[in-house]
Amino acid sequence: MPEIAEVRVVRDTLKKNILKKKIKNVRVLYDNLIVGDAREFERKLKGCTFENVESSGKWLIFKLGEMSILSHLRMEGKFFYVESSTEMRKHSHIVFEFEDGMELRYDDVRKFGRMELVKTEDIAESPSIKKLGFEPDDSRLNADYLIEKFADKKMNAKVALLDQSIINGLGNIYANEVLFATKISPFRLAKNITKKEAEYIVAESRRITDEAYKMGGSTIRSYTSSLGVTGHYQDVIAVHGKEGKPCKVCGEPIKRVKIEGRSAYYCEHCQK
Repeated sequence: MPEIAEVRVVRDTLKKNILKKKIKNVRVLYDNLIVGDAREFERKLKGCTFENVESSGKWLIFKLGEMSILSHLRMEGKFFYVESSTEMRKHSHIVFEFEDGMELRYDDVRKFGRMELVKTEDIAESPSIKKLGFEPDDSRLNADYLIEKFADKKMNAKVALLDQSIINGLGNIYANEVLFATKISPFRLAKNITKKEAEYIVAESRRITDEAYKMGGSTIRSYTSSLGVTGHYQDVIAVHGKEGKPCKVCGEPIKRVKIEGRSAYYCEHCQK
């Protein structure tokens, strides 16, 4: 699943291709990807122009004047910007046709992604966005905030970092990397995290996601498409996907366990 770094890279790349593009027609080929009525989604977007592409954590926000599209890529979603004559891919399910003969196609093998049309003025209050916490580089994300959020959580540290209502945008890859960088075991209860450790979590979340963004994200799970997005952060990852390989700090083998259905990669020696 693309995380904050990958989504920001996709956002930046989309902006280079679709800004100021006027929508001639919209075709939804798989209605379940749309929150609400798919025909209304098609009808309301005809004639609209992409004015900006923003993001919040794992969400893309397409602004089209009074209306906006909230888009979550989930596991396999990706966008293709192609000429209308390009052969349709098997898993292309939403097509935005532009007046200049180009198209933006949304491709999703597993059909888990979602798009929702909302009024631009209501974005902050939409259920999908309102529940989100702060992004790693938000100045409001600090140790006091984390301690308060963790205080009544009976979950372990790994699950807490995946909670989008606490830190917005961290997924499995970067949660594993942050815990390794802060030397915190994924099994530690969130409510037992100290203020100093919370400060480390804030700092490392910011550092790691910023570095990943600058490197184009990680392509451990592919989010590449015709947009030409290619990430390189996987080349410097410390623990995620490294089961059995030596820890870069102590040399002990990296372990992998399942925590509430998600793979946690960690060094038993370094992370207490």
